[in-house]
Amino acid sequence: MSRYVFTSESVTEGHPDKICDQVSDAVLDALLSQDPASRVACETVVNTGLCLITGEVSTNARVDFNTLVRGVIEEIGYSGARAGGFDANSCAVLVALDQQSPDIAKGVDEADDHDGDPLDLVGAGDQGIMFGFACDETPELMPLPISLAHRFARRLSQVRHDGTLGYLLPDGKTQVSVVYEDDRPVAIDTILISTQHTPSIDGVSEEQPLRERIAADLWTHVVEPATADLHLKPSRSTTRFLVNPTGTFVVGGPQGDAGLTGRKIIVDTYGGYARHGGGAFSGKDPTKVDRSAAYAARHVAKALVAAGLAQRAEVQLSYAIGVARPVSILVQTFGSGTVSDADLTALVQEHFDLRPGAIIERFGLRELPRERGGRFYQDVAAYGHFGRSDLNLPWEDVEEIAATLKQASSDRITA
Repeated sequence: MSRYVFTSESVTEGHPDKICDQVSDAVLDALLSQDPASRVACETVVNTGLCLITGEVSTNARVDFNTLVRGVIEEIGYSGARAGGFDANSCAVLVALDQQSPDIAKGVDEADDHDGDPLDLVGAGDQGIMFGFACDETPELMPLPISLAHRFARRLSQVRHDGTLGYLLPDGKTQVSVVYEDDRPVAIDTILISTQHTPSIDGVSEEQPLRERIAADLWTHVVEPATADLHLKPSRSTTRFLVNPTGTFVVGGPQGDAGLTGRKIIVDTYGGYARHGGGAFSGKDPTKVDRSAAYAARHVAKALVAAGLAQRAEVQLSYAIGVARPVSILVQTFGSGTVSDADLTALVQEHFDLRPGAIIERFGLRELPRERGGRFYQDVAAYGHFGRSDLNLPWEDVEEIAATLKQASSDRITA
């Protein structure tokens, strides 16, 4: 029997890097809402008292970036007396957006391999490799460690926003270590939560040091509610619970560390449980296959697992700039497939159109939902882009295609 411990982490929306991801995706949302054909590659940098948005944009939209950026920062919680050195109302907002390179635009606008099909006319916005993954460890078909880390991070922000734990401040990180036996999760070994807080907390005395009070509150209001619906739960007696290991966490956010778009790519995906092609998501319009093809790869992998064709599935796609069709497609199931990986790869090639234009059309990646006021990408910029049961994400909807794959696999076996 093999036994090991696997660990994944998440961060709250107040983490400096996540502020940047949300600002970059808010810019993308605003531009696509006015001009769905906008080409966007927006990077954000934050530091004490400063937010800089830079990158390349081609659009007919007109956006008040200053107001937009301040609104995102205030929504996260950095405003007023509790801003902690980074205030939405007083920070400097600098805008340095240039036009997209005409060479990139040409490759996207007219694919090298088009044959008259309109969907062939959208080439990949860059070369690169993307991975998608799914497994049957959780109802949302995500690895358990990253699923738990996101649950704790989301709950940490929820109890801050609703006032349950009014002393919490926006910055925070979570980390979960899960014990596996024969590649199946059997116990939660360690939970680590580092959360920014006010310098003092009402009711804290020498008899109950500040860190002990925070730990008790977090177990009651974060850990227990976040795992209430799970079969595998943490235990006060067997799960190690670490809170703010240095003792205090008062200085945080951009005052504590500079932030940059795209530095949390493992948090955004599978927590290190699966491979990553290296490309970040936030601030990129859907012609950038770093983003759209990673969504498609997750869709494919999740469909294979939902169809019962594998317990674990990893899908690799690769693209060339200006070429619509993927250069390669690979499915691996690590011995958990009901049929061979070669047969599953063939099924994927038959049933999924993985050209950028087809991915954009299938998921409606330029058609922002009106019920959320044209806001879409900003919502996935924190707490992961996959397995989001709190959001209605098109690449997570696999019920219909999973049924098709299950039938197609059965037909292939009996043929």
